[in-house]
Amino acid sequence: MNRLRASWRALRAVGHVVRGLWIIRTEFGRLSAPQTGLLVSAWSRQMLGIVGVELVVEGAPPAHGPLLMVSNHISWLDILVLNAAHPSRFVSKADVKTWPLLGSLITGAGTLYIERESRRDAMRVVHHMAERLRAGDILTVFPEGTTSDGRTLLPFHANLLQAAITANAPVLPLALGFVDSIRGGRHDGPLFIGDTTLVASVWATLCGDGVQARVRYGEPQLPHGRDRRTWALDLRAEVARLCEPTA
Repeated sequence: MNRLRASWRALRAVGHVVRGLWIIRTEFGRLSAPQTGLLVSAWSRQMLGIVGVELVVEGAPPAHGPLLMVSNHISWLDILVLNAAHPSRFVSKADVKTWPLLGSLITGAGTLYIERESRRDAMRVVHHMAERLRAGDILTVFPEGTTSDGRTLLPFHANLLQAAITANAPVLPLALGFVDSIRGGRHDGPLFIGDTTLVASVWATLCGDGVQARVRYGEPQLPHGRDRRTWALDLRAEVARLCEPTA
């Protein structure tokens, strides 16, 4: 029964991705940024419902930009979950562009890509991020640089924080988690780490029961004289605190 349900979810998800690509092609060019954001958020919430993921949001989503949001990174689902909670432009590693179907969709939604091994490319992306922040955008980055198991938090890379310092924009820490709403505790279905392939992670999510995605927003903060490395340490500590389960 799980496989039959997962296959039905997969079929509906592919149809929803195709619909999303059509919306990007036919609607995005003539809509304002706020209107585009509403479409992205609505589409993302619908996709979560299709793949059987419940969304729970704690704290206050950002009201407006300029703002840089920093989050832990667990799954291929993270961008969908955060866009469902509140739309933003993401900064992601370049290989996301090659993901089947989803890569085209994420690209069409305005994601900025970075070649993490290239210092020159990091400088280019920081410059572009600062421009978008000055224009009032909300951007989201995963400063761990890769996915983790949701139990431990990897060190935060500080380079991208320079964009917020340059643009004098606040940074909002937030935490992502996947919970088993039936049995309690963490849900490992959406994990995308180690040798797990994208297809295997997607299938495990589609087969899952009681997958609940939780987004917990912290409070925005300014550097107040901190350099980017010190600020990265402080932001990591705050994201770790937000990741702790509530009573």
